[in-house]
Amino acid sequence: MNHSSDGRMAFDHSDRRRTIWFITIFIIIAATGLTYVKWWPYYDKALKAIMEHSIGSSILGMDPGNAVPSWQAAWDYAVTYFKAVWKAAVLGILLGTLIQSLLPSQWLLRVLGKTTFGSTAIGGVASIPGMMCSCCAAPIAIGLRKKKVSVGSALAFWIGNPTINPATLVFMTFVLSWKFTALRLVFGLILTFGVSYLANRFAKEADPIEIDAPESTDQPDERPLWLRWFSSIGHMMIRVVPAYFIAVLLLGALQVWMFPHLGAAAGNTLLAVIFFSVMGMLFVIPTAAEIPIIQAFMAAGLGAGPAAALLLTLPAISLPSLLMVRRSFPRNVMWFVVASVVLLGIVCGIAGMLIL
Repeated sequence: MNHSSDGRMAFDHSDRRRTIWFITIFIIIAATGLTYVKWWPYYDKALKAIMEHSIGSSILGMDPGNAVPSWQAAWDYAVTYFKAVWKAAVLGILLGTLIQSLLPSQWLLRVLGKTTFGSTAIGGVASIPGMMCSCCAAPIAIGLRKKKVSVGSALAFWIGNPTINPATLVFMTFVLSWKFTALRLVFGLILTFGVSYLANRFAKEADPIEIDAPESTDQPDERPLWLRWFSSIGHMMIRVVPAYFIAVLLLGALQVWMFPHLGAAAGNTLLAVIFFSVMGMLFVIPTAAEIPIIQAFMAAGLGAGPAAALLLTLPAISLPSLLMVRRSFPRNVMWFVVASVVLLGIVCGIAGMLIL
């Protein structure tokens, strides 16, 4: 064997070993963070759901007398919301930036870079242990798209985190009912795997790289790892945090108009299903917060149809998360996702009217 072949084999072996090390380090960091932020707290919350048939009070203000948006309402909701999500948000930014700076591009492309259903399925399955809300999963989806993974696989990961969250399904079963859980699982699977896969068709003619900061796998970044990571954090913070914070404030101010208290007569109509499908798609909540929201609204007279619509649309996406990922996906893909969430929310609401 000649010297060039020996050198190439040594280089390939070293490259594979480095890839394995980087993937292992990322998995250890992700598992440690998720254990602290998600898995252990959710174990305690699951016990609460089983014993008390509740996981807490609704994050929304339930005072019918406060019918006017205000800065105080905006601030109060933002404080309550960020207290609930800040750990997961920090973890999402950490993992999203580590994907950009630590994980090898070619390995990610082999696993998630195709527009086949297989790549989409891998992205959706990978979302299951994350159990994040749409905003906390958004930085990871941004990191995946920076590495040029396919639209379908990145969307499946982003949407799958909140919609097929196994902890939320457990909470839902004991707090609401198994019928709500079945509806959420069926429509969550359709949204995560079906809509995400179809979204690849809308991105065929689009540049798969993020518009404002493309990364070339042909000319890899040769800067030290720590410098690449800090650079990724800086770009992520500049891009994500301002729009995120402002959108949460806006929605907090408008929540009294977005979620009015309907009487029993108006609380289970098709018009109410459509209205709450749109409002649920726009509004932002922490993980599993849809459960006490639905519980409180149904106690106040909301029908099963609108409740089922909120069951899917509240966690799936939100205005802040859409703003966060808007430059990572083609515009027509974003509109397709928005329309799909609303449409599936309406269908889920109609199904809820019939079977709940």
